[in-house]
Amino acid sequence: MPSGSETTAASAAGGRPAERPDTPDGTEQPRSPQKEEAGTGTGTADAGPATAQHLSEPAPAEPAEDGAPAARPGRLRRLNGLIRRETPRTAAAAAAGVALALAFPPYGLWPLSILAVTALSLLTRGRTVRQGAWTGFAFGWPFFTVLLKWLHVVGWDAVLGLAFLESLFVLLLGAALAATSRLPLWPLWGACLWVAEEWARDRTPFGGFPWGRIAFANTGSPYTPLAALGGAPLVTFAAALTGTALAGAALAVWGLRRKVQSERVTDPDSSTPVPAGVRSYANLVPLVGSLTLAVAVTGAGYAVPVPTAADDTADIAVVQGNVQQPGMEFLGRPMKILNNHVDTTLDLARKVKAGKVKQPELVIWPENSSDLDPYKWPEAGDRIDQAAKAIGVPILVGALVDHPSREGYVKNQGIVWDPKKGPGASYTKQHPVPFGEYVPFRDELSKVITRLQRIPRDFWPGDRTGVLQTGPARLGDVICFEVAYDEIPRDTVNAGARALVVQTNNATYGRTGQPEQQLVMSKLRAVEHGRAVVTAAPSGISAVVAPDGTIQQRTQEFERDVLTATLPLRDDTTLADRVGAAPEWLLAMVGVLSCAAAWFAGRSRSVRQAQQTRHVRQKQEGQQ
Repeated sequence: MPSGSETTAASAAGGRPAERPDTPDGTEQPRSPQKEEAGTGTGTADAGPATAQHLSEPAPAEPAEDGAPAARPGRLRRLNGLIRRETPRTAAAAAAGVALALAFPPYGLWPLSILAVTALSLLTRGRTVRQGAWTGFAFGWPFFTVLLKWLHVVGWDAVLGLAFLESLFVLLLGAALAATSRLPLWPLWGACLWVAEEWARDRTPFGGFPWGRIAFANTGSPYTPLAALGGAPLVTFAAALTGTALAGAALAVWGLRRKVQSERVTDPDSSTPVPAGVRSYANLVPLVGSLTLAVAVTGAGYAVPVPTAADDTADIAVVQGNVQQPGMEFLGRPMKILNNHVDTTLDLARKVKAGKVKQPELVIWPENSSDLDPYKWPEAGDRIDQAAKAIGVPILVGALVDHPSREGYVKNQGIVWDPKKGPGASYTKQHPVPFGEYVPFRDELSKVITRLQRIPRDFWPGDRTGVLQTGPARLGDVICFEVAYDEIPRDTVNAGARALVVQTNNATYGRTGQPEQQLVMSKLRAVEHGRAVVTAAPSGISAVVAPDGTIQQRTQEFERDVLTATLPLRDDTTLADRVGAAPEWLLAMVGVLSCAAAWFAGRSRSVRQAQQTRHVRQKQEGQQ
């Protein structure tokens, strides 16, 4: 994989980038100590914000009329030069960020995720850490703004604020990519850094926010089967490695082009149709190596088996009762959503009795399908009991339940409601959403952000996995955004779940693209764990996903509907389940260590340059 060639910073005379000749292996020629940018420890290998030596000597200050020193014209020239140089690169980074957002649903153009990685790798290649950080931020903020635009239901300030916060992680990624771009095998370190960025963002702050992982843009790509080996982090790594390898190939092509031009200039009268440098196989090794790596990584997924054979089956029905209205006020009047699901289930029972639909062995309702606590409000419990008795099988009900001992707290639960015994085993959501299901620093922030007062009570987190015996099936319950976090579905499967159920409520964000973004997470989890995944939503999208990640059935949004299916139940676990988070930690650690290696390499280079400078000065003094 090549190191590539870049252009220098603007020349002192004209402010335009001047090309530097490449070494025979395609790497940059060493810079003189005087031109090494001080303080970074990494040097500068491309156009970007430069020191005064790179642009022009500062003009002497001219006194103002009142006697105070005036702003030096040299500063203004440097600022104008900085803006002229950085604007095209910043615009290119922003465009690449938007392209990455288009790789996700509802657009689903997954190849753009590879090209976006390629673009960011090229844009940060050879830059200083500070320049790389700015490029990463210019890439990240537009990316998250477009990806999370569904939050405009809450407010565009929420979109821009969350996008800004998440883009800070990409800022660090850009800085790290720039620092490691001078190391050998830099495409490998760059791919590891993408995993490290997602590792950090998935965990901090307030438990993290995994939306926008490259793996979630590649749930129907050649990289998807790799989830069965190393989970979502391995999918991200493979896709990112393909992108960085393509960046290496692009730099190799650019290096060959420079060699051709150089040879033609040195021998303009030569009639040789192909320059000798191009005929040399050694000059093609970086290009061929990068392209081979990209092809090999892309094809690796096809060699991964995705087992789908069922050990057992269960006939299920997924009830989507719909809500009164989309948006923030989706609940409508009390009992409205519950009655919708009860009435839909009663209609299903009549069709079963008439022989029009096969009798299910269990029924699945979505998150918040009971808009009142069925333990506290007898009318709610009676209606659920009526539906369970009519269909004659257990119903997995989603409900908000008052905490029995913590006043002011509620639990987001999935409850197994038996037609004979009533409510039984339950699962409490372990990962409530900050600023959606609880408010950090409530007393302080509610005074500043009055919209937070619309969340009157905080959700209490559960402390165990959601493995529930629902009729004949041992299901793993995962509630809403929990499907985005690696550890919760993995722990649920390892605890004995034979299939996964994602009870969710996307009514607030209906028709915004958010339900599609969450659905593809179910596709990835199906492959990762070798389990069928059932998504149940009151307003859609409800779906049945096979263990190989294919969507067998799905509903439309804001329609009352019922899905019936024979659900495959599996007992075998995948390698991803057995190794757990080890691949992610390993890849992230390699990325961090590559940054340390880049820092030490920069320090060593600075020491060598300082020694060379002292040697030159001593020699000059001796001659004098």
